[in-house]
Amino acid sequence: MNETFPQRRPLLASRWGRLTVLGMLYLVQGLPFGFQVGALPVFLREQGVGLALIGYSTALAAPWAFKILWAPLVEHLGGGPGSRTRWIFPLQVAMATGFIVAAQLSVKDDLVPLMGVLLLLNALAATQDIAVDGLAVDLLPPHELGVGNAAQVVGYKLGMLVAGGVLVWSSAWLGWDGAFYAMAGLVTFIALVVSRVEEPVPDGLCAEEPVESIRDVLGALRASVASPGLGLALAVVATYKMGESIIDVMYKPFLMDQGISASQLGLWLGTWGMGASVAGSVVGGLLATRFRLFRVLMVAGVVRLIPEIGQLSLATGWLEISSFSVVGISLAEHFAGGALTTAMFATMMGMVDRRIGATHFTLFACVEVWGKSIAALMSGVIAEHFDYSGAFGLGVFLGLVFLAMVSRLPNELEPSLQRR
Repeated sequence: MNETFPQRRPLLASRWGRLTVLGMLYLVQGLPFGFQVGALPVFLREQGVGLALIGYSTALAAPWAFKILWAPLVEHLGGGPGSRTRWIFPLQVAMATGFIVAAQLSVKDDLVPLMGVLLLLNALAATQDIAVDGLAVDLLPPHELGVGNAAQVVGYKLGMLVAGGVLVWSSAWLGWDGAFYAMAGLVTFIALVVSRVEEPVPDGLCAEEPVESIRDVLGALRASVASPGLGLALAVVATYKMGESIIDVMYKPFLMDQGISASQLGLWLGTWGMGASVAGSVVGGLLATRFRLFRVLMVAGVVRLIPEIGQLSLATGWLEISSFSVVGISLAEHFAGGALTTAMFATMMGMVDRRIGATHFTLFACVEVWGKSIAALMSGVIAEHFDYSGAFGLGVFLGLVFLAMVSRLPNELEPSLQRR
């Protein structure tokens, strides 16, 4: 038995216990966003809501982009190492309550209050994410960063799949309110599991200068960001999804313009693509456990370029559009993207200052969100001015820029050298 995890903490004493807890927590966090992007547009359109308002509903995810603003507060007020569940459990209770409240509202008659509740649910999930990221930093030893982040990424994607796919499919007999009650029940179950978790205090923290106040948290964060190479690391995090986001947002409209039906795209990209993405996340986690993280980033980034070049070839006419070519390229792109995501999140977690793990990782996560969100936002404008081939070509170019920056990351930042 590892001395860090005494016998009275059996749930977190084993690798599988840690991975299970983290996977369940990230599944909860994927529910509000998955419902927003997968289910809400369907329900809104069924009620005759206009496309512009459906597009504006994406702003409900804003808390995920700005959570760094309150991360130091979470870190300071009982959210530091060894006490993350002081935030996690009550936040989950609040989320379950929010889903129950949402079940009482209808899209037709209570649209504004419903949007307010969904915004609040995203804020609760984003705040929980701060504490859960800190918990992951506390729990995962360096050799488990890969599989730990695979559990997180897969858990989040499963949460999105449950809320945005399974519950939409089952709403025919569950109804609108039944879907929300189902999510409330799932969150309540996981909250009960979390209530029985006692956290270990991470090794080595007592030997470092403690971080006790918000000023200390901000000071430690500024010092970490100012350290050599961190600016380049933040640029790597910001750009790793930029090219992929430009291509992904415009890929479905491109295929629909070529005569491929929405139902086919739902099967190929939504169902099979999600499966390929989850498989890629698992493989990326295993690779990140066995090999140096910067090397895994390079390999996954190179592999991702291959299907992206295939997408560019479809757009330029160099490659014939057929069900075989579209499915093959799409699944390969989802698989490689999933692998790269897990490797990147493991790298981000390996570079944080563990004294302020929640805040430091949140900074990385927000930079990642800003980078891909800006790229996705501009993708339509780029495609309108330069056609699909121009947009896809820019995506490939940004993938090359990402690889060039990864190759210049200083060895001192390499988590496998720094903490193994």
